[in-house]
Amino acid sequence: MKRITPAFVYLILVLFTFQSCVSAEKLVETGNYDQAIALAQRKLSGKQRKNPKLVLAAEEAFAKITAREMRELERLQRANREDSWGRINELTRNIRKRQEAISSLLPLTDKNGYTATFNFVTVDALEQESRDKAAAYHYRQANELLRQAEQGNKEAARSAYRELEETQRYFRAYQNTVALQQKAHELGTTHILVRVENNAPVVTPAAFEQRLAQVNTANLNNFWQQYHIRNDRQFDFDYEVKLRITDIIVSPEVIREREYVDTKNITDGYEYVLDNNGNVVKDSLGNDVKVPKEITVKAWVIETLQQKEANVEGVVEVYNLRTNRLIRSQPLAAAAIFENYASTFRGDNRALSKDTRRRIGNRPIPFPSNEALILQAADQLKPALLDRILDYNYLVEV
Repeated sequence: MKRITPAFVYLILVLFTFQSCVSAEKLVETGNYDQAIALAQRKLSGKQRKNPKLVLAAEEAFAKITAREMRELERLQRANREDSWGRINELTRNIRKRQEAISSLLPLTDKNGYTATFNFVTVDALEQESRDKAAAYHYRQANELLRQAEQGNKEAARSAYRELEETQRYFRAYQNTVALQQKAHELGTTHILVRVENNAPVVTPAAFEQRLAQVNTANLNNFWQQYHIRNDRQFDFDYEVKLRITDIIVSPEVIREREYVDTKNITDGYEYVLDNNGNVVKDSLGNDVKVPKEITVKAWVIETLQQKEANVEGVVEVYNLRTNRLIRSQPLAAAAIFENYASTFRGDNRALSKDTRRRIGNRPIPFPSNEALILQAADQLKPALLDRILDYNYLVEV
């Protein structure tokens, strides 16, 4: 759940105050007729003594918006363009809904006895005709675009899909739009093959390429882009993203030792204060006087560091398979690092620092094999490859 911030509350209050201050008359003056009608409807509904200014504003706004939209309808009908049926349908629906809203207020009489006049127009037949013809227009457009898509034009397929969506705005199940949408989606989808090619001049573990090929491309997919890690023959791939391994380097096993001394001043019990005669000094109550005994303690530390590293280097290449052209190439590398500290000491453990204490007790352990370290590096390379593919996403839009 999102937290409601003070800034958000302030914004709502400002908007509410602004809306309250805006008068219906002002909305009419500025040409915001539908807003004026909505405001008047909200404030007039259910009230016995109706505000004369609101009644007049509703009457004027309704007359002006109706006249304006009727003029636009006449102009569009005279132009007789197929692509205008959608706008005609929008206008007729606006007119019908507005008239339905005003009907709920009629008769609209203010507190002084004035009754507003609203001249309704009949648009039901034109609304139905425009709905039929707008759907038919977008359906024809979609079919024409699909013919282009069948020739390999993916953008045409995507446009066809959008035209079919427009068709369904008018009729949810119009002819075979669902089947055509599926076809448009198939023709408009870009298929990208992700592949690993091992050109490293060394012998690699048997599972190395298999490990890299297990990259999870599911999060890369979107409605118009599908990534694949298998060269499935049912798809006609448009692009290939190739991870070409160029080198694998495993460092020697390194053991480094160092010795150092930790020292610390500590309190180790107490000692009595003696006078010049060697007697214990007494305080005013007759008690022996004691002071803390400060000593310096030491610990001699032997630390062993084990290190080994595997580096996998490669190049990510993007190919446009329709043009057989390399369109991007950039290096990519990952490393797996083995590191182990082992420490022992002799002397007083009270001298040990916090850092030293953390490593005391660790023992040397066997170095990982070259194969194990290389496979770890391969695992490090996979998320880096996914990030690189996301960076290249704009290259494979269509």
